[in-house]
Amino acid sequence: MRLGILGSGSGSNMQAILDAIDAGTLDAEIALVLSDNPGAFILERAAKRGIPTGVIDCLGFKTKFPDEVQATTAEQLHAAGVDIVCLAGFMRLVKQPLLEAFPDRILNIHPALLPAFPGVDAWKQALAAGATESGCTVHYVDAGMDTGPAVLQAAVPVLPDDTAETLHARIQVEEHRLYPEAIRVVAAKLGV
Repeated sequence: MRLGILGSGSGSNMQAILDAIDAGTLDAEIALVLSDNPGAFILERAAKRGIPTGVIDCLGFKTKFPDEVQATTAEQLHAAGVDIVCLAGFMRLVKQPLLEAFPDRILNIHPALLPAFPGVDAWKQALAAGATESGCTVHYVDAGMDTGPAVLQAAVPVLPDDTAETLHARIQVEEHRLYPEAIRVVAAKLGV
């Protein structure tokens, strides 16, 4: 199974996927890593492992992912033989034509128990709302913001003395465990 990773930041979830591959618990390879942030550490992590990388040029838009750029991204992923696309801290909404190019084959990890707290800084949203539980969700990507069907979820208690940083750190531990597991579940359903 060949994975394509789209990320905008440090790539800790990609690293968790690589760790699972190295440990033999995920039968996959990362074929291509693309980022909309040329300075993202995810690109450096991938390059150190000899994984092909590329920068997604969003034509100067800060948050938009233009259709023509999504079409080019889909072409790059197909050319790399990608079976499943994994968003790992990718901060742009995926729409057509990327969704059309990889139907039911694009996954995202979100630091909340969706449908609660979609969007950015979900752990901060949970604290502000006085939630007693948070967690993470691996879900299929659809055209909405964190609205696709869940594949797997993991709960994390919100402790009375939690700060945004401590809660986020505990959620990330679960993210790193959950993402490779969810990829296995989806791959089994797809037969890849």
